[in-house]
Amino acid sequence: MRTINISQDIVPVGEFKTGISKWLRSIRNKNHPGIITQNGRPAGVLITPEEYDNLVYTKIFTESINRGIQDIKAGNIYSTSEIKDKIQEARNSRI
Repeated sequence: MRTINISQDIVPVGEFKTGISKWLRSIRNKNHPGIITQNGRPAGVLITPEEYDNLVYTKIFTESINRGIQDIKAGNIYSTSEIKDKIQEARNSRI
């Protein structure tokens, strides 16, 4: 995500409503988020669908890494042979 340009990327909700198409085009073309304000305070952020997908993927990936780190700290670790045995057991139980 690129840095927000205060003079160009922040818009009051009233101005946004009257120029939605323009703002959507600008956000897509510039790949900049748009900050929508209401009563002078930030009320929302508009980003491209691709940027949203990237943020969600990054969040899921980071959470997965953190779960792995917590498992290591808790001693929930397995050797490769233990994992292979567990997989084989699971396969055998389906038969």
